[in-house]
Amino acid sequence: MTTLTLFPTTVYTARLQRTAWQTFNRRLLAECLQLREDDEAGQRWSKKNYPGGYTSYNSVARMYDVSPTFAALKTKLDRHMRAYVKSLELDTTDRELAMTDCWVNVMPSMVVHSWHLHPLSTISGTYYVQTPRGSPGLKFEDPRLERFMAAPPRKASCRVENKPWVVVPAEAGNVVLFESWLRHEVPPNASKGERVSISFNYGWF
Repeated sequence: MTTLTLFPTTVYTARLQRTAWQTFNRRLLAECLQLREDDEAGQRWSKKNYPGGYTSYNSVARMYDVSPTFAALKTKLDRHMRAYVKSLELDTTDRELAMTDCWVNVMPSMVVHSWHLHPLSTISGTYYVQTPRGSPGLKFEDPRLERFMAAPPRKASCRVENKPWVVVPAEAGNVVLFESWLRHEVPPNASKGERVSISFNYGWF
């Protein structure tokens, strides 16, 4: 008897760097919080589309072009992206993936980011700058879920690869990468502090 594992969905997680990440994160955090104070367009957009929180997604979405600190982050993320692409066995011989956008997210207590995906991108990800105790992780959904027919529920003790939803913990200093078609959400922030992250996309076209 042979059981094949076909069409896997993979998520990449790693430390951004082995040492001195705390110092680097302090620089990033200062710039993230200053951007929130200065970005009036982002404040207006967030008030309507990201209630209670702040994101520069619709205002300043290429942070690596305006900040040397974010440019350094991009260089570090590029290395992880290439490792992930290699594990996916994507053929990028003729054209490599390139970062297309990079934005800041500040999520105070009880703010939520509902289910979504990242259209027109190839690889997406998040880097965690500040994650107070109780900060929600990144929740992923089985992309086949809508196709399940007459299926019993999974056992509570089932292996992680068989779960319909999986939460990857949010930990400062960690980067998470995933293919952009994979639906995900950030559940309500149960911590008393602000969860600060930097999200980004890589494109092939």
